[in-house]
Amino acid sequence: MKIPKRIQPLVDDGLVDEVLYQLMSGKEATVYAVRCGNETRCAKVYKEAMKRSFKKAAQYQEGRKVRNSRRARAMEKGSKFGRKQQEDAWQNTEVDALFTLAKAGVRVPEPYGCYDGVLLMELITDDDGDVAPRLNDVTMSAEQAIEDHAVVMVYVMRMLLAGLVHGDLSEFNVLVDAYGPVIIDLPQVVDAAANNNAFSMLQRDVRNMTEYYAQYAPELKNSHYAEEMWSLFEAGELEADTQLTGHFEFPDDEADVDTVLEEIKAAFEEEQARKARIAGPSDED
Repeated sequence: MKIPKRIQPLVDDGLVDEVLYQLMSGKEATVYAVRCGNETRCAKVYKEAMKRSFKKAAQYQEGRKVRNSRRARAMEKGSKFGRKQQEDAWQNTEVDALFTLAKAGVRVPEPYGCYDGVLLMELITDDDGDVAPRLNDVTMSAEQAIEDHAVVMVYVMRMLLAGLVHGDLSEFNVLVDAYGPVIIDLPQVVDAAANNNAFSMLQRDVRNMTEYYAQYAPELKNSHYAEEMWSLFEAGELEADTQLTGHFEFPDDEADVDTVLEEIKAAFEEEQARKARIAGPSDED
C-alpha cells in the first residue's frame, strides 16, 4: 500500500521496509502492519491533538511529571513549543508504560521505540500468524471466561503495583492470542498515586472487564476486585503475591449521593462510547 506520510521517515531511515496494510483507525491513532526485515510489526501513528477525539485528556494527564522545568512552563503556557512537548509526553507515556508493565509481568506488546509520533511495537498474532482478535470478537465458555477474567484482574493488580491505572480498559483494548489476554492502548495510563481520578478509573476498568466476561459467567457480576485491590494499595498491603478474592466489605456509612450520580454518569458515557466503537470508527487517514 502507499506509505503514509508520517511513516515515510522511518522507511527513509531503514526502520521500516514496507507498509503492508492498515490494521485500525481509532480515537487517538491509526495502526498499520509493517515489515521490518523478516518480521511483521505494528506502527502506531498518533493523531495530532486537534484531530484526536480522546475526551477528557486533562483528567488522564493529571499528576504526570515533566522533569525539564522549561518544558513544564511551556506546556502550562500552551505555546507552540509547549504543545509539541505535550504531544511528545502523551506519546512517550505509552512507550514508558509498555516497558514498565512488561517488567511487572503484564502481557503487553513489546515496544521497539517511538520515532516522531510513530510507535513501533510487536504485532500480536494467533496460531496461524494472523492478527490476534480483540476480546470483543471472541466467544468463550463460562470456564474460560472465569479463567481469563482472573488473569486480567491479576494484570490490573500488577499495573497498580507498578503505580499505574490503564484508564481506558475494555474488551476493545485487549487482544487474545493462544496464551490468553494481552493489554493494549496505553497512552492515557494514569499515575495511581498522583491522579485524583485514579480510583474511579480503576473501578471503571474493572467494571468494563467484569461486565464483558459476565456475559459468559454471570456470577462474576457479584465481584468487587477494584475496591479490594485499591483498599490494599492504599494501606500499603498490596503485594505481587496477593491472592485476590473479589470480595470486599463496604462500610456502613450513608451513601455519597454525588459519588453515586457521578458513577451513573460515567457508566452512561462509557456505554455511549462503547456503542460508538461497535458502530465502527471513522477512517480519517
